[in-house]
Amino acid sequence: MSSGPKTPATAVARTAPPPSEALLSEKWDRCLSNLLIKSTLGAGFGIVFSVLIFRRRAWPAWVGLGFGAGRGYAECDADFKGGSRSFGTVGERIVRG
Repeated sequence: MSSGPKTPATAVARTAPPPSEALLSEKWDRCLSNLLIKSTLGAGFGIVFSVLIFRRRAWPAWVGLGFGAGRGYAECDADFKGGSRSFGTVGERIVRG
């Protein structure tokens, strides 16, 4: 019943993700948080306008949510496609080629 020499179990060191994966993860985190924040703000403005102006109709809240989500999507798309370009700075003309 003698088994061979026992070697102690060594812990495998976990390495950091590659820089490209970390960059992609950071972009996705920024996109999702941006989309959530802008959608919530758009829906909030829609609800306020619905209560104050449009006699508690539902459509202003949905339109505000759509505008917010669209703006968040556009900024996310520009972030993934453009790299380090800024999006929509004042006085800058964006030419897509």
